[in-house]
Amino acid sequence: MDMIATKPVTVEEYELLPDPTDGTRLELLKGEIVAVSRPNWEHGEIAGNVYSIIKGYLRKKQVGRVSVESGVITERAPDTLRGPDVSFMSKERMPLDERMNHYASVTPDLCVEVLSPSNTRAELNEKMAEYFSTGARMIWLIDPDERSVTIYEQPDEGRVYKGRSVISGGSVLPGFTCTVAELFE
Repeated sequence: MDMIATKPVTVEEYELLPDPTDGTRLELLKGEIVAVSRPNWEHGEIAGNVYSIIKGYLRKKQVGRVSVESGVITERAPDTLRGPDVSFMSKERMPLDERMNHYASVTPDLCVEVLSPSNTRAELNEKMAEYFSTGARMIWLIDPDERSVTIYEQPDEGRVYKGRSVISGGSVLPGFTCTVAELFE
């Protein structure tokens, strides 16, 4: 049997593809287009809460930009395009006045992932390794079941916060604080 070789898809080729008509969500992982699960309602609410809280902070301190599920190139040749649930980019990485009508070629300073039932620990570890190896300074993993946030400033060094615990943005979001509970309200 002859094998048909296909070349890996690049980010630029992926960007030109039409959206699937059946609503399927796609990602680009190491040059391969793969279908991924749509997030559930709770997942979207939590991501929206995180976005709103950070956006409120940014209205007072214009130190960067925040976005939801925006594409970020984490690898080239073969290409990988990730979409953290929430991303914060400092104004040094993404100027405040720059129009961003394309995928980000730099990793956000802060990547937030809300855990979904379909997530495996191996997938999360792979994403976190990509984020950190390409320049992320902080990662928040939010667990809806545990009502907790694990904050990583280094790979494999996460600290878990729950309930009324106050989390801060450290050097990534100077002066930012909120309680874990606010993320779930």
